[in-house]
Amino acid sequence: MVNLEWFRTFKAIYETGTLTGAAEALYISQPGVSLHLSSLEAHVGYKLFDRTSRKMVSTERGKILYNFIQEPINKLEAAEEHFHKSVEKDKPTISIGMCFETFQFTLEQYLPTLPFNVIIKFGEYPEMQKDLDNGITPQKGDYKALDFKSFFKERIVVIAGAETETELLEELVKSGNLEGIQEWLKNQIWYGTTGDMEHLRRFWHQNFNKRPDFKPNFIVPNISSIIRCLSAGKGIAVVPDFLSKKEIDSGRVKVIWEGYKVIENTLYFGTRKRTIYADQIEWIQQIFERDMRLTEQSVK
Repeated sequence: MVNLEWFRTFKAIYETGTLTGAAEALYISQPGVSLHLSSLEAHVGYKLFDRTSRKMVSTERGKILYNFIQEPINKLEAAEEHFHKSVEKDKPTISIGMCFETFQFTLEQYLPTLPFNVIIKFGEYPEMQKDLDNGITPQKGDYKALDFKSFFKERIVVIAGAETETELLEELVKSGNLEGIQEWLKNQIWYGTTGDMEHLRRFWHQNFNKRPDFKPNFIVPNISSIIRCLSAGKGIAVVPDFLSKKEIDSGRVKVIWEGYKVIENTLYFGTRKRTIYADQIEWIQQIFERDMRLTEQSVK
């Protein structure tokens, strides 16, 4: 079987023009270079260089082989350099799992300032919890390898675009007219997300004791898309309140009903009990705790 080091040695000889130059470039002995070259020539069945007193001159077959292997060898060397464990202290890399909207709202803006590498994972919470250094989740789960620490409560509310007329809803809420509230809500323009209608289902069941019997008018990729759409016109949606904080503060979106039975989710940090990245995880947690604390004060 061919040894890939033979190709690397051949490439070094071709580029330096001498066995000595190749040996210096590869940090191996000159006899080792000669052995690699003779082994490769025996393997391919023809001469790759004409040997002169001053230089190794490539044959035509040698030129063809060089042109064929140059790019693959360069890629392999780049991969080796990238993944090689350095004797110097490398930047640590931690994995963080959370929903896309929470990432956009809180962590995304801080990524360029972090002194370590981060891999963000999006997906179902149970799956993410199996493969995390650190995670943000509204579900603690039953994972003995993870510690959970609560840090914030999100409230599930009905929000609307600023142009949505809500005077009738306000009167219905004051009078406690559940049937009227339900009918008013069903007649509005609704926004939902592709993968998760859990907020709407929970809110509807909690307040009306039934599942919603309608479909949203517009299905968009995520809650951030919903909020952007509502900011531009009319419509309503059920979302966690903190995700629309900026739009509420600016007046582009408004909270129109929290429900008679308020729904709150406690958000947790899920962290591996045994980790060498405690300092990095603490850094991330401080970002979330600070931002969520400011958000909580603003929402109140």
